[in-house]
Amino acid sequence: MSEGKYVIHATIRAEGTVARKDVIGAIFGQTEGLLGEGLQLRKLQQTARIGHVDVNLNNNKGRSQGRIALPSSLDQVSTAVIGAALETIDRVGNSKATMKVTEIENIQSAKRDHIIDRAKELLLAIVNSGTDESRNIIDEVKAVLTLDTEVEFAEMTAGPNAQ
Repeated sequence: MSEGKYVIHATIRAEGTVARKDVIGAIFGQTEGLLGEGLQLRKLQQTARIGHVDVNLNNNKGRSQGRIALPSSLDQVSTAVIGAALETIDRVGNSKATMKVTEIENIQSAKRDHIIDRAKELLLAIVNSGTDESRNIIDEVKAVLTLDTEVEFAEMTAGPNAQ
């Protein structure tokens, strides 16, 4: 579902039992002609300006509720207009229904946040491993100074400069 720049997230509640295809039909059918020629959802989907409508429904005791996700590669204004249009849908199949946009997610912003977080993790890994390697190199070089240079002085082990 990461196609596009934005994802319109919405909830749906219907007074009857509805199917996924009914919800999708209502989205395309009830917004048709409402937004003008430039924002016809069918045409926008054919040109990949909006993506696949993802619908998750739960039917319980003769009522339905669920979540809708609609990816958009349109600009912010057009995406917001489509989101507002979803809220005008009042019937799904034979049932009264309401849709409410809960969020318009900025996918690029979410990707940037992920990139920043991951870059921090990678940088810390580099810094931490580099510090250990630097210490190991320094310790190895220092070891040359004490290697095979021990002398006995007053029945004790001492360095080469002991007198």
